[in-house]
Amino acid sequence: MDFERLSYSLSESTPRAGRREFLKRLAVVAGSSALLADLPWWVPLRAQPAGESPSDRVHVGLIGVGGRGSLHLAHLLRTPGVEIAALCDDYPPHLQAGLAKVPGAKGFADYRQMLDMPGLDGVLIATPLYLHARMCLDAFSAGKHVFCEKSLAYTVEECQAVADAHRASSKVFQIGHQRMFSPVFLRALELVKNGEIGQITQIRAYWHRNGNWRNPVPDPSLEHRLNWRLYRAYSCGLMTELASHHMQVANWFLGEQPISCAGYGSINYWKDGRELYDNVNVVYRYPNGVHVVYDSLISNRYYGLEIQVMGPKGTIEGETGRLYAENPPPAPGIVQLINSIEHGVFDTIPIGGPTWVPDLKKDTKGSFLVPGKIDDDGTAISIAAFANAIREGKPIPGMMEQACRSGVAVLMGQTAMEERREVAWPEGFRI
Repeated sequence: MDFERLSYSLSESTPRAGRREFLKRLAVVAGSSALLADLPWWVPLRAQPAGESPSDRVHVGLIGVGGRGSLHLAHLLRTPGVEIAALCDDYPPHLQAGLAKVPGAKGFADYRQMLDMPGLDGVLIATPLYLHARMCLDAFSAGKHVFCEKSLAYTVEECQAVADAHRASSKVFQIGHQRMFSPVFLRALELVKNGEIGQITQIRAYWHRNGNWRNPVPDPSLEHRLNWRLYRAYSCGLMTELASHHMQVANWFLGEQPISCAGYGSINYWKDGRELYDNVNVVYRYPNGVHVVYDSLISNRYYGLEIQVMGPKGTIEGETGRLYAENPPPAPGIVQLINSIEHGVFDTIPIGGPTWVPDLKKDTKGSFLVPGKIDDDGTAISIAAFANAIREGKPIPGMMEQACRSGVAVLMGQTAMEERREVAWPEGFRI
């Protein structure tokens, strides 16, 4: 795969023509890569010349113009062939700020009125978690294509309802897990499939921050609306807002969903009236004895965020985009022991000296998965892919599977912590 072509910067300052060229370059790589052809969900991108043909233009509406919604708005404005026809938010300051960036868009406080708007092709949903399922179902019912931010839904039952509705629909669905479109993670997956690190034996993921995760509230009556991530009625906190990303990657690389999980959560630092944990630790059990270990906290950022995919031949770190190779001893272990004795490794052991070498972390910088600088983490590419799927009328295969596997997995983890028990994958769940 020619990842040199993907080092083009897609920054805020990149001219529109430059961004269009970036998509063209990506399309060339996608179209010629055996990896991308083998991945059932991937639809190669092609840049659309905005404005040259009205039939090429995709008309979308954005539901939720807060933090994440504003980022999507910025990407939509830079995506060729996309027209932002409408914005919706029930919090007036967010809606007005969004409309100021897109003067030609219609504004709505009720998303159901926006769904009735003639000529609207699809919607992007960037609202609090508890609203995701309801809005997805209403959008499918209205015949719209749907891009929904992670995590998929607030409950397992809602995940099932959205999956069923999509199955009955011919519309495009895409989940906001941008790592599926990241050149770095695509390269990592290619290396894993090619056996570069051997069989995956464990995945370790973490996301550490240091801050109270609160938004400023101009009036106490807006506390729950603006800080919904802190309250159980609207969210599952660190699991649905952060862990969902890394659980999607784990399921994706393993090609499996977890069998069960167990874990602990606590509020051990930010004791300010919040209801959701500021410290979570969950272990997921997969087929073949593989474990995925996840932890997150918001009182220390030393380790930052990372997902480490480990095997006997090496470790891949997706967030930093590095490969760390290893040279493991041959199996079975007795062969190594015999060879060591024959070569006199253990002939001399100083009295009082160490008889073993501590297994400290290797001091290595590893090698980069993708050369050059890539400013986009996959979000801009995922927005372009959504628009392109609508334009071509070809839903991206496997998207709902990725959404359900990650969405259900993090809900399992939340339940395991709240109920202090091992939680199994829901029997009979259909994707």
